[in-house]
Amino acid sequence: MAAASWYHRDISRVVAEELLAKAGRDGCFLVRDSESVSGAYALCLLFQRHVHTYRILPDDEGLLSVQTIQGIQAKCFRTLPDLIGAYQQPNNGLVTPLLYPVHRARQAADEDSDGEDGRGGGHVASTVLSGGAGAGTWLSAPVAGRTHISQQLHQRLQEQVHSSPASDFMGFMAEYLNHHLQLDLEALRHGHPQLRHLSTALVTACRALHRRIDFTLAGLETLARVFDPPASPRSPAREQVSPPRAATAPSCLDPDLELLLNKISTVNHLLSSLEKKVLKSLQETVSRHNLALPSVAAAPPPAAKPLAVQSFEVKVGKSQRAALTVDVESGTVAITKRGSGSPEETIPQDKILQLIKYQSEQSKVRLVYDREPQRSLSRDFVFPNARKREAFCQLLQLMKIQHSNLDEPDLISVYVGTWNMGSTPPPRSLASWLTSRGLGRTQDETTACIPHDIYVIGTQENSLGDREWVEFLRASLKTLMAIDYRVVALQCLWSIKIVVLVKPEHERRISHVHTSSVKTGIANTLGNKGAVGVSFLFNGTSFGFVNCHLASGSEKTHRRNQNYSDILRSLVLGDKRLSAFDLTLRFTHLFWFGDLNYRLDMDVQDILAHITKKEFEALLAVDQLNLEREKNKVFLRFSEGDISFPPTYRYERGSRDSYMWQKFKPTGMRINVPSWCDRILWKSHPETHVVCNSYGCTDDIVTSDHSPVFATFEVGVTSQFVPKKAPGSSPEPLACIEWESIEVIVKTASRSKCYIEFHSYCLEEAQRSGENTSQSCDVPGFLKLGWSAKHLPVLNPILPDLEYLGDQHLLLSIKGVESCESYGECCIAMRSMIGSMAQQFETFLFHRGEETGSMRGWMKVRVPKDRRSTRERLYEWISFEEEDAEPAADAPTCPKPPPQRLRYPSWAQPCHEPQPWGDADPSPAVLCRSRPRSLPEPAAGYTNPAYFIFEGVP
Repeated sequence: MAAASWYHRDISRVVAEELLAKAGRDGCFLVRDSESVSGAYALCLLFQRHVHTYRILPDDEGLLSVQTIQGIQAKCFRTLPDLIGAYQQPNNGLVTPLLYPVHRARQAADEDSDGEDGRGGGHVASTVLSGGAGAGTWLSAPVAGRTHISQQLHQRLQEQVHSSPASDFMGFMAEYLNHHLQLDLEALRHGHPQLRHLSTALVTACRALHRRIDFTLAGLETLARVFDPPASPRSPAREQVSPPRAATAPSCLDPDLELLLNKISTVNHLLSSLEKKVLKSLQETVSRHNLALPSVAAAPPPAAKPLAVQSFEVKVGKSQRAALTVDVESGTVAITKRGSGSPEETIPQDKILQLIKYQSEQSKVRLVYDREPQRSLSRDFVFPNARKREAFCQLLQLMKIQHSNLDEPDLISVYVGTWNMGSTPPPRSLASWLTSRGLGRTQDETTACIPHDIYVIGTQENSLGDREWVEFLRASLKTLMAIDYRVVALQCLWSIKIVVLVKPEHERRISHVHTSSVKTGIANTLGNKGAVGVSFLFNGTSFGFVNCHLASGSEKTHRRNQNYSDILRSLVLGDKRLSAFDLTLRFTHLFWFGDLNYRLDMDVQDILAHITKKEFEALLAVDQLNLEREKNKVFLRFSEGDISFPPTYRYERGSRDSYMWQKFKPTGMRINVPSWCDRILWKSHPETHVVCNSYGCTDDIVTSDHSPVFATFEVGVTSQFVPKKAPGSSPEPLACIEWESIEVIVKTASRSKCYIEFHSYCLEEAQRSGENTSQSCDVPGFLKLGWSAKHLPVLNPILPDLEYLGDQHLLLSIKGVESCESYGECCIAMRSMIGSMAQQFETFLFHRGEETGSMRGWMKVRVPKDRRSTRERLYEWISFEEEDAEPAADAPTCPKPPPQRLRYPSWAQPCHEPQPWGDADPSPAVLCRSRPRSLPEPAAGYTNPAYFIFEGVP
């Protein structure tokens, strides 16, 4: 099966349909892995310009058959080629016989290295490639003349490559099985049991182990000699003690292997005896000098550092100067006019009603507070710069949190850091990195040392041991914050590591922790490139974190895109019930970061000139990641903070003054242009709260050719809701979710009937609709589907309370009736749908990282009258407002504007394009909202296929 050219393994449905469309002949076919059933296949067949998909399922005995409708006998086959051969004959139940196989594209072995990170395990990759078989060959292609036993062993090795932690040097063994096993079998048949070729392969594979053991052995012997009893002048010289050796028969081993075994035996002896030797030495020292051992009392954990009182110089009115003093511990804000010795007014935190940030003037804020009963005042303050305003707002937010009477938090702060360490040890201090200080949008000094609730640290080319790295991070944070952070998770893949640390008080709030890793190195089996991920629940909010190291080299943009897709498809994170959904939809908040390795498409001298002038906009316009996002190739609907710091790669080690863009290799000089390789992006469910407060890099950590990058976030979280009334205690009906209609347009060449699956944490189990009631394909390559209310289920949430339902989301998946495979998934926030009148929603469909269509419809969430009480979240206490007119000094509080539902980020839909459905007319502010400066404007002529559908449908 592996050699069959029509078998395309794990390509997506969209890619399969594109390949068949290019072939263009009735009877063209291919086979891919099923996306809905593990171990099953999908047979894709083109007929009359439409793709028909049939599921091939294995039974309990491993026999394969094409899924049929109930009552029709299925034909069973032992192998996939047998099945395909049978269905190449006519009259077998398919719309047309299988006539023309669509062949799998042959990919050349990708070295996936430009030498920039060879220290972190590159020797393994080069050895795999040098054996004479391509990286893809030893994994899948059969060798001519391979015997049955060789095939069996080779198959076992393939299985072990994906599960064994030692799979990173399996290339040596694959080389042996491919080329030398037959020689050893032949020698064995002639009475020579030495297995000389296996011995040679083992010696080669263990060469690095020799060096490591020599290093370790020398250190252990030195330490052992330190604790040897001093030799007396009268005593005879002591003989060196060797580890005991068992009597063995004359060895037939290779001398190198025998030497290695002796070394391992010596290490084993030293490790087992060293603790006893040290203990005996210390006991003799205590006895000889009559010392008393003091009782060791556990040191109390250091108390958290109290926050110092902070003062901000501000302008009040047109010219008056004043000072705002924030005392977080006492919970007060004092206003003192310049020249006055005492505060004009002191405002307790419980009297502060609202903080409004002006968007038109980034340094201006309005404070709304109670002065007298039934009367609230608002005052405007202008800070010296936007950073000072943000620091003031953060301190007030923290003050509100500390003095709230909530048992569970509404708002937490999350720190995300990424650093390619360049296979060198870190410096003694990581203070600038962990406190978000350096270049770009950084933390103000007044808030830099406020501890975050969660720290997520991702590294690449990290040569430290796992435990050593974790303890180093914990010790660094303890020194900076006086808090003993707890480890939530550690996941490693070679030198790619991710560590998640939380404050001790949050440890009980963390649950359902999952970790996963994906290799994307040579043939997707080597871990020099790849990703590690962690997911968990913080009370009722799901988080996902992915740290990756993608393919290097300026010319390998496509390879990086493929790495992203492989990681998206293969990472096993989050709730297993949502495993069929796109990874980016499984979490309330997903953060993706690492050495993404995207480069700048510009001449190196021009890049250096722009960097010198700090003209980052011109460089961001040619940033490969931005360009690929603009084409919807990667990171669909992700966000990234504005980049206002210089490229983080490739610096001269030991300095941040110059870039080392020339790299000399045996094959010649290679140019690595300065680039923003190290990035942090995120994607959140709609109508959730997440604010990026900083995004930058350090300028004083110089051990690597990459600068560490940091970002901090203010994230809204939900608690495990406890209803005030028991469900069903009211005579009124419980809450329900009702649908009036749903319309879907998907990019597909299929004409299959479809149904919709509904998933949510607020539902006891997944629900599904009936088949679509209308269907048309007026535009080639696209299918329009419709469901009426009668064919859509009424959903009953497990709790009817408004406060609970306002935080919930629905995940919808469009699935084919024949194949049960997804045509696209989406997420709908329930908050805006609550009410007695149906509300319209519009959203995009995603599948395996691709945009596959769109959905719109009408729905409502009905809540019983006695369950409509709710409360304001702490993160809703700060709002944004455009400046229109100067308010009076004692103007009453303005009501907060209703939140706008943003349907489409402007970077995905140019403002001048027609509306997709033709009948919606949202305000221009919704479709033309500002976007991060780090993303260039889309090309005027570019139109995403999904919009093309809508423009072509009446």
